[in-house]
Amino acid sequence: MHKSPLKTPISDHVWRTRYRWSEGGHIQEPSIEATWDRVALAVSGAEAHHHNEWRERFRAILADFRFLPGGRILASAGTSRRATLFNCFVMGPVDDSLQGIFNALREAIVTLQAGGGVGIDFSTLRPAGALAAASGSVASGPVSFMGLWEAACTVLESANLRRGAMMATLRCDHPDIESFIDAKLVGTALPHFNLSVMLSDDFMRAVDEDGPWPLVFPLGERPIPASAEVCEREWSGSTSPQLCLVYRRIPARVLWDKLLAAEHACAEPGVLFIDRINRANNLWYCERLSSTNPCGEVPLPSYGACNLGSINLTRFVQHPFTKHPKFDFGGLAAVASVATRFLDNVHDISLFPIKAQEKVAGASRRIGLGITGLADLFAMLGLRYGCPASVALTGEIMGVIRDTAYRTSIGLAQEKGVFPEFDKIKFGASPFVLDLSHEIQDAIAQHGIRNSHLLAVAPTGSVSLLANNTSSGLEPALAFKAVRHVRAVDGQMIPFEVQDAACHDYRSLMGHTAALPAYFVQAVDVSAEDQLQVMATAQACVDNAISKTVRLPASANAQEHGVVLRRAWALGLKGCAVYREGSRAGVIQCDKAKA
Repeated sequence: MHKSPLKTPISDHVWRTRYRWSEGGHIQEPSIEATWDRVALAVSGAEAHHHNEWRERFRAILADFRFLPGGRILASAGTSRRATLFNCFVMGPVDDSLQGIFNALREAIVTLQAGGGVGIDFSTLRPAGALAAASGSVASGPVSFMGLWEAACTVLESANLRRGAMMATLRCDHPDIESFIDAKLVGTALPHFNLSVMLSDDFMRAVDEDGPWPLVFPLGERPIPASAEVCEREWSGSTSPQLCLVYRRIPARVLWDKLLAAEHACAEPGVLFIDRINRANNLWYCERLSSTNPCGEVPLPSYGACNLGSINLTRFVQHPFTKHPKFDFGGLAAVASVATRFLDNVHDISLFPIKAQEKVAGASRRIGLGITGLADLFAMLGLRYGCPASVALTGEIMGVIRDTAYRTSIGLAQEKGVFPEFDKIKFGASPFVLDLSHEIQDAIAQHGIRNSHLLAVAPTGSVSLLANNTSSGLEPALAFKAVRHVRAVDGQMIPFEVQDAACHDYRSLMGHTAALPAYFVQAVDVSAEDQLQVMATAQACVDNAISKTVRLPASANAQEHGVVLRRAWALGLKGCAVYREGSRAGVIQCDKAKA
């Protein structure tokens, strides 16, 4: 198994800045190894038998950064903090009333305060200008109320808590969709929010056909106005079709072009192909999805939650940067199996900020096992990111992780029981399960399964930085050298220069001034099509979703954004975000002069 020829100070620096703390802010852990000891002990506490054996096995996969649990787990497992170990939450429906709005805000604040990132679907709020019958006033619309969540996040951050992260979603047929698309065009508006538009199959077809697009909202208990046009929609927050009032119609391509223009200008909103997300959901039979966690890799139902962890692929390369490097698939499978059990155990030791989250999360026991270091892995093997061999290898790696995770979860079901919402016939009919091997399908039918969903590819920005700045998730290397900022426990942002792990290792072997081979590429060097092929290959093996931003050069125009989104749709992705170089402040930029 590969070990860095020269350990960089990055992991020590990040760990000391971000994780070396205890209740009250006093230094407690002398090393990252002590953090691994604490986390392994805490997670093994969920084991009824062989506690010490599992503690040692959990500790073994954490060692050498082979498995990187989510930052919430690293920071809080085994401590006295009242913090959740779950990265991802989607909040409950926002009731269309002042009381409902402020109750939803309260629940979000409690979740953010406990360390969770939240997704909120604002589609349930009536559009700006609509009459609020109870008060006789006029509604200000969902975008205005998003400002309340933004203000709350700012207050929490000022108290030196971790930075709040939120996802706001809105349906593409909501009457305020245009103002939602434009919400981040003004200066630094809504900095704690990521925005995603939920695009339906009907909308994508309307764009292709250059057809009209109705903007609608449920009538609820209101009477149908005279001469009004109505239609039925499966609306957010409801379990049955709702009678909706058609407010107006606009050309679908006008709305599409508006979306592309905003994305070109400021890299938001992203898009969620929401009908595909629901069709592909393993729990299609008992839940409806309309939002995701802040980074988009886990679509969740109301009050749903998921915890995350990533396998560091760079630690499974033998003889890197040589003529005959090898990838250790056996070692990968062994770590994936233990990591699956690790993440399942997190369900049983974590705090949940509100009771509804504990109930919904417990009903599915979702986990999100993913990867990081894919780009650095390619470099170690002498492959250019996006070349056919790299795409094929991505599929092979993800297939091993998928099959191992599912087999492990089946074994856990035999040992500890199935997840409560499991229905053998309906779960077995989900599209993702039907694509598994017959052997795994038969085992699920015979024994059940412990977790409804097992896989997700997260951005892993912080934990990959901790692991000596390994390339994040399945992103290409963003920059071989960069300045990163880490928030310390006192709230201060500390800058320091980092070098990509594979680049560092190569030059440690070949000389610090050695020119990098052509297979070392930064994100700006990788075509959008190559990025999408890697994404689509990974998504085919992932039951949740993947978070990756397609990066375009600064010269790209809005129409090129449209090509990427249409291609993402055609390739079967569940969502897509596109970033044009230089379109947003604070994003790491490629600097070839520093390579």
